[in-house]
Amino acid sequence: MFSKSIEAYNKAKKIIPGGVNSPVRAFRSVNSTPIFFKSGKGSKMNDIDDNEYIDCVGSWGPLIFGHAEKATIDSIIEYSKRGTTYGAPTEIESLMASKIIDMVPSIEKVRMVSSGTEATMSAIRLARGYKRKDLIIKFSGNYHGHFDSFLIRAGSGAMTLGKPDSQGVTDNIARDTLVADFNNIDSVNELFKKNKNKIAAVIIEPIAGNMGLVKPNKNFLNELRVLCDENDTLLIFDEVMSGFRVSKGGAQELYGVKPDLTTLGKIIGGGLPAGAYGGSQEVMDHVAPDGPVYQAGTLSGNPLAMAAGLSVLNRLDDQVYKDLEIISSKIENGINKNIDKTGVSANIARVGSMMTLFFSKKQKIENFSDAQDCNTELYSKYFHYMLKRGIYLPPSQYECMFLSNKIDQKDINNIIESNLDSLKKLN
Repeated sequence: MFSKSIEAYNKAKKIIPGGVNSPVRAFRSVNSTPIFFKSGKGSKMNDIDDNEYIDCVGSWGPLIFGHAEKATIDSIIEYSKRGTTYGAPTEIESLMASKIIDMVPSIEKVRMVSSGTEATMSAIRLARGYKRKDLIIKFSGNYHGHFDSFLIRAGSGAMTLGKPDSQGVTDNIARDTLVADFNNIDSVNELFKKNKNKIAAVIIEPIAGNMGLVKPNKNFLNELRVLCDENDTLLIFDEVMSGFRVSKGGAQELYGVKPDLTTLGKIIGGGLPAGAYGGSQEVMDHVAPDGPVYQAGTLSGNPLAMAAGLSVLNRLDDQVYKDLEIISSKIENGINKNIDKTGVSANIARVGSMMTLFFSKKQKIENFSDAQDCNTELYSKYFHYMLKRGIYLPPSQYECMFLSNKIDQKDINNIIESNLDSLKKLN
């Protein structure tokens, strides 16, 4: 079934570290070798062994309109006829900036970059420069890319202060990162008390997506906003995943909480590499060349990525989110019924078209500790049962599903039926 993928992986291991260019692709969390893909169309993907799958990953978020979507592809082709990059300003960068400012409540100015990691590391540098303080607070299980300051209890592919998750991250850098517990406002308050007037920023995934999907508890984000204001600290929402995915204005619109800085990625590139960070004019004017905080990138605002991203953002209307909610809620409800039927210890968490099935005896996953208690071996078995049924899921318990609006009723029925069959096999 996967003979060509196995062969391709064995070749790749000889020339690429681990055979992959991003660790989660190695399938080690599900005790397997990775699948190599060759094409996608709509809600489906095809691997090099000619197996077809319903895609429930969506390239980890960008493909809100599915694979090889005509309008997006046409925009890339049309712009590519003019050239691929200039290393100089283009008007399409300003069009993208204006669109982001229109859609995201907290952003008055925005700087384009080439990835989510670049966006978050730039936002942290800006916060430190603007506040002239050194420390940041992050949350256990929140992943903000592979920048040194973030690889401390980072969740996701990396899974306390001074304990880096990666070699090469120095103790000095780790000491500048304080770690709080997600959904525990007291843990944040304690860090503020112990480090008075030293904390430049608190960075958070307002909807955690890198320990599986974990929702913020009621008032948690509001309380975090108040604490940051009281301590003269910037609040940064990492909306690389949730931005334009859970609503037009992201999680900050959904929960009615306005951060000082927002980082974006995924959907704004329309499937091509792109990221951005933005906030108030006052804060953003500290970025070079207007201010003293340096950040640059040869391919920042790449016109092909801007063209692809704009083609997506310009079509994100209320109907798109209504359709995604219908699709996602049907799948969630179907899986919940199957959990009840089979008696498997599991629960599903969902916000919009992001969701995770946790194999846990707990009714709800609220933080990194809860996520770590999940049965990853059970998830691994489940993943392979679903794969054999033609359903492509995240190859890790600690990742989210991202659904596209190309998933139709037949796909929904197939996902729910495959889920029931797979859960029965786990008993």
